[in-house]
Amino acid sequence: MGKNTPNNEIQVELSEEVAQGTYANLAVISHSASEFILDFIRVVPGAPKAKVKSRIILTPDNAKRLLYALQDNIKKFEEQQSNTTSQFDDFIPPIGGKPGEA
Repeated sequence: MGKNTPNNEIQVELSEEVAQGTYANLAVISHSASEFILDFIRVVPGAPKAKVKSRIILTPDNAKRLLYALQDNIKKFEEQQSNTTSQFDDFIPPIGGKPGEA
């Protein structure tokens, strides 16, 4: 029988390239009976096309874990920002609209 690590810890490695991150301003989520697919897209105003920059495929259980982790982090963020964002609690900015002007 093998030894279990005391805390069942997993060492996570983050390369420099991945640590830089990829900017996305739109997510499209779809699912099948066995997986959730999250496509992260960068939309540039005025451009006729948008490219998927990253695709993440999750099991339903892991999608739920992601949902709970996002809810927890958003709650913590809002608690930290409560005095500056309280007027925008239910506001989600629109996609599209008028092109920006310089």
